[in-house]
Amino acid sequence: MQATAYTYDAETRTGSVLLDDGTPVPFDAPAFDAGGLRLLRPGQRVRIELDGDKVTVVTLQTF
Repeated sequence: MQATAYTYDAETRTGSVLLDDGTPVPFDAPAFDAGGLRLLRPGQRVRIELDGDKVTVVTLQTF
């Protein structure tokens, strides 16, 4: 699923993304770490994987 990075705290590696309908969805450090990212900037397009309501992976959107 695609989303847009909304918030990110580099110290805790947590943040939130906005789904295309504007719904904010938080993610925790394990979801960020699972994607192999080092940094995330608000506004970046990302791909997320969900398990129910919980984000399990955040990666950069690639085409």
